[in-house]
Amino acid sequence: MEKTIIIDGRAVRFKSTAAYLLRYKAQFQRDALKDLLKLEKAINVTTGELENYDALDLELFYNLVWVMAKTADPSIPEPEVWLDQFSEFPLDEVLRETVDLLAASLMGTKKK
Repeated sequence: MEKTIIIDGRAVRFKSTAAYLLRYKAQFQRDALKDLLKLEKAINVTTGELENYDALDLELFYNLVWVMAKTADPSIPEPEVWLDQFSEFPLDEVLRETVDLLAASLMGTKKK
């Protein structure tokens, strides 16, 4: 699955594939599926709305978003450098726009 969203006036591509889960493990030495399950406790995966602020781990979220961006565009820099390129990074909007990509990793996509 792939999606382009506007962040800070720039089009940013995100891509969710099986490889992004491996890329996450290689970059952060963490299991992406376990981290997605932790993130699921904070976010309604149907609407993308943040429902439990106490359960939200921003580092996990930013890491997952970065990996999806890196999967879509291998030329992007390391996470901190990439995030520093944005003067605004609206968490609520990015959550709503990327939750379907994250959820696809957990549940797959339904055929119509």
